[in-house]
Amino acid sequence: MKTEILKLLREQDGYLSGQQICETLGVSRTAVWKVMNQLKEEGYQIEAVPNKGYHLLQTPDILSVSEIESRLTTDYMARKLYYYDVTDSTNTDCKRYMEEEGVQGTLVVADMQRAGKGRRGRSWESPSGHAIFMSLGLKPEISPNKASMLTLVMALAVCDGIAEVTGQETGIKWPNDVVLHQKKICGILTEMSAELDYINHVIIGVGINVNQTEFPEEIAKTATSLCIEMGHPVQRASVIAAVMSYFENYYEKFIQAGDLSAILEEYNDRLVNRNAQVRVLDPKGEFSGTALGINKSGELLVKKEDGSVTEVYAGEVSVRGIYGYV
Repeated sequence: MKTEILKLLREQDGYLSGQQICETLGVSRTAVWKVMNQLKEEGYQIEAVPNKGYHLLQTPDILSVSEIESRLTTDYMARKLYYYDVTDSTNTDCKRYMEEEGVQGTLVVADMQRAGKGRRGRSWESPSGHAIFMSLGLKPEISPNKASMLTLVMALAVCDGIAEVTGQETGIKWPNDVVLHQKKICGILTEMSAELDYINHVIIGVGINVNQTEFPEEIAKTATSLCIEMGHPVQRASVIAAVMSYFENYYEKFIQAGDLSAILEEYNDRLVNRNAQVRVLDPKGEFSGTALGINKSGELLVKKEDGSVTEVYAGEVSVRGIYGYV
């Protein structure tokens, strides 16, 4: 009921009477009063005026199932939702739920991670009360060799979700970072459970720097947050809901096409590596060239110094700008 009341309050420009809530939800005035008190205790600023009703004045930066659900506009993404104040890893939690329940679009969100994972086993800074840590569980009917493309689908959704909520235009550093003003603001890690020709499930882990005001010295030059760049805090739940909405749209296009061809133009428009000099750090041998964009399989097309064009698969490869992180 808390989710429904929050949604009703947000949809109302002015005051919403207790009677309207009771009739809409089929509950008693006492039940409504109790929920309103709970919301106030959680930090929501709700004005109650006799003969007028309730008015939501301000929403704090709260992460909860009710807060996130009240903002969702998706058909199935994040409709199965779990939230933790603290957990080891949302990817690990989401994997467990997908193995036990297997619900397409299951989303796990945490306020803090104790053992967040990054690409190639790196740790991910996971402070409490500032960032978004979430993992989305999917059961795509595609061949296992196409699962890595979902990282790129999510990166595009993160860019559009951030833009909708904040107006900030972010870019994508292939294959799995979202950047703002040349600094990393989001990392994405995709993990898969599969048979030879069948995917059991895919887990896409997303970490977004939202309200941090500082970073450890070792990453301060390459990392930033929405709060730092905008000068004020951002409501994390609104970003989560927006990202889920865009992801659902792009995911449907991806599944229908069977590759990234339907969203190729949007992705390449966001690609900060495009037409830039890059250094490809490949265990088989490093080389430099000009990044031309991605193909429909998500591989980065790099024009080498000899004029030949090679397709770079993410895997164990990293790409760096010639003069820095981007």
